[in-house]
Amino acid sequence: MAKTNNYKHWRSEKDDDDIVWLTFDKAGASTNALSKEVLEELESLLGGLEQDLPRGVIIQSGKDNGFIAGADITEFTTIADQSEAEALINRGQGIMDRIEALKCPTLSMINGFCLGGGLELALACDYRIADDGKSTRLGLPEILLGIHPGFGGVLRSTRLLGAPTAMNMMLTGRSVDARRAKRMGLVDQAVPTRHLQNGARQMILTKPPRHKARLMQRLSNAALVRPLLARVMRRTVAKKASKDHYPAPYALIDLWAKHGGNAKAMLRGEAHSVATLVRGDTAQNLIEVFFLQERLKNEGDKSLFTPLRVHVIGGGVMGGDIATWCALQGMRVTIQDRQHKTLARVIKRAHGLYKKKLKRPRPIQEALDNLVPDMDGLGIPQADVIIEAIFENVEAKQGLFKEIEPQMKEGAVLATNTSSIPLEILGEVLQKPDRLVGLHFFNPVAKMQLVEIVHTASTDPEMIKKAAAFTRHIDRLPLPVKSSPGFLVNRVLMPYLIEAVVLESEGVPASAIDQAAVDFGMPMGPILLADTVGLDICLSVAGILGEAMGTEVPDRLKQMVDAGNLGRKSGQGFYRYDKGQAQTPEPNMNDKVPDDLTDRLMLRFVNEAVACLREGVVADADLLDGGVIFGTGFAPFRGGPMHYLRAEGKEALHARLQTLEQAHGSRFKPDAGWNDL
Repeated sequence: MAKTNNYKHWRSEKDDDDIVWLTFDKAGASTNALSKEVLEELESLLGGLEQDLPRGVIIQSGKDNGFIAGADITEFTTIADQSEAEALINRGQGIMDRIEALKCPTLSMINGFCLGGGLELALACDYRIADDGKSTRLGLPEILLGIHPGFGGVLRSTRLLGAPTAMNMMLTGRSVDARRAKRMGLVDQAVPTRHLQNGARQMILTKPPRHKARLMQRLSNAALVRPLLARVMRRTVAKKASKDHYPAPYALIDLWAKHGGNAKAMLRGEAHSVATLVRGDTAQNLIEVFFLQERLKNEGDKSLFTPLRVHVIGGGVMGGDIATWCALQGMRVTIQDRQHKTLARVIKRAHGLYKKKLKRPRPIQEALDNLVPDMDGLGIPQADVIIEAIFENVEAKQGLFKEIEPQMKEGAVLATNTSSIPLEILGEVLQKPDRLVGLHFFNPVAKMQLVEIVHTASTDPEMIKKAAAFTRHIDRLPLPVKSSPGFLVNRVLMPYLIEAVVLESEGVPASAIDQAAVDFGMPMGPILLADTVGLDICLSVAGILGEAMGTEVPDRLKQMVDAGNLGRKSGQGFYRYDKGQAQTPEPNMNDKVPDDLTDRLMLRFVNEAVACLREGVVADADLLDGGVIFGTGFAPFRGGPMHYLRAEGKEALHARLQTLEQAHGSRFKPDAGWNDL
C-alpha cells in the first residue's frame, strides 16, 4: 500500500485496487474516541478524498480492542454554554454528512466495540462489516450519559432499522453482538477475523445493493404512526425512569415523534436537544458516574495476575452464582458443597443463565463444561483463586480455612465472601493470615457490578492486587475497602433499611416509604429491598453491625423473622408475594405520611457515608460515590452520596440532620466527619 497522508491520529493508505484505507489509531490512548482534534483531522482527510476520489474508502481501527468507543467524554465537561455545544455537534454532523455524500462506496470495518459516535460514523457509510467474535459489540448507549445520539444517529438508525428496533436500542442503551447486528440489518456481514479485510475489499469492489428497511419498518416512521408509537414508548420508559430525573429518553422520543419524517429537521433537532441535555445536571452527573466507573476499573490491573482456575466453596445462591459467573467468563471452576442436590441446583441455575446470555447451544455447553461439581474439594490444590461462600458463622468459616490452607498452592488467593465479619477475626486461625482477602459480591451476581476487595492493615499488598485483577478478569468493578463492620456498602445501607423498618413500625405504610425512596431516585424502596434480600439476612447483618457500632435493631424486624415472615423467599414479609411478585396495596389518600420521611431515609444513608469517609473505609470521596452507586444503586443521576451532599450544600444538610436529631433522637446525630468535609 502507498501512504498518502500523515496525521497524528489517522493513517491514509491506497492499495493496488485504488481503495483508500483510513486507519484510526488515536495517539497516546488505548481506546479510539472521537475528540475535537480527531474530527478535525478526519475533516481534512475527507477534503482530500473529495478532490481525488478513489474507488472506495474503508475505515478501520488501528486498535485491537475495538473500532471506536464513541465521543471523547472528557470534552463534555468543558463545554461552556449551549451555543458551544451546538457548534460542536453541528461540526460532527457535518463530517458524517460528508462521509455519506462521498461519490464512491464507503465501508466501516468493525472489530470489538463500535459504540455511540463510532456507530454513528459507521451508519454514515454505505456498508458495514463486523468481526463475529464475542468481543464485538455495537450500540448507541448515549442515554446512559443523560443524552442521546447527536451526530445523525437518531436519523440514520431509525431510517435503516425502523423505529421500534432503533428506538429500543437507543432508549435502553443496550449493545448487540455482530450476529444479532446482522439479523437486524445494522451490519451487512458478520465474518471471522481472518475474513474481515478480504470481505471489506470485496464489498467495495462488487458494490452490492445497500441494505434498506423493509416496508413495515419504513412505515413505522410515518407521520400517522409516530404519535401512536411514541405514546407506547413513553409508557414503557416511565416504568423505568422518571422524566424529572432522566429527561434524555423523553427528549429522544419527542425528537423522533416530531421530526421522524424530515431529515434536515431531525438533524437540527438532534443538535439542539443534545446541546440542551449535555449541560443539564443529570447528564453532568451521569458523566461523572462514567468517570467513577473508569476509576474503579483502574483499581484492578489484569496484567498483574491471570487466574485460570477458581474453586468456590458453598453451593448456596451466592456461592453458586459466583461460580456460575466465573465459568461464564471462561475460567475453569470447581464448585464444592456437601450435598449433591445443592450442586445440582447450581448447575440448573447456571444453565438458565447461560441459555439467556449465550443463546446458542455450543457456547452454552462450553460454559457448562467450565463448571465442575466437586464435593471432595479436589480442585483446591490447582486453584489460583479460592472463594469461601458458606453461611455467616465465624466458627464455620474458621474451621474451613484451617482445613484448606495446607492444600493451597503457593501464591493462590484465599478469599471470603463474608458480608459483615471483619477479616482480622476470620484470619486468626491461618498460618499466613496476610494472604486472606475479602471478595464481597452482591446479589444478584450476574447483574451487580461491584465487588468489595476487603483488606486489613496487615494484608499482603500482592494479594490485594491479585484480588482486584481477578475481579477485572470476570468483568466486575473492584473497590478496595478497609476491613470493618459491614465494609462500605452494607455499612451505609443498613441504617437506611433500619430507618425504613422504624417508619413502618410507626404506622407509615410500607408502600409510602418505598415510594419516597423511589421518588428520590433509588432503584427500589428499602422495604421491598429488605424483603428481597431476606429479613433473616437483614437481621443477621444488622445484629453484627449493631453489636460492633452500638446501634439498636428494631423489635419489628425480630418479630417478623421469629414469625417466619422472611420476605420474598417465604412468600410473606412486609409485603405478600404471589409467584415472587410483591402485592403492594394501592396508595390511600388518608394515610398519614410524615413531612420528613425522605430526609429520615436518605440523611441516615448520607450520614453513614460521611462516617465511612472519616474512618478511611475507602480512600476518598470518589471511590465512596462509585462504590455506593454500583453497590446499592444509589440514584446515579445525583452522582453519589458525597456528590449529592456537595450539590445540596454541606451546611444545609447538616442543619437538617440536627433538626432530625432533635425530633427523633441520637441516631440522627451528625457524624464528626461533617467537620472535615
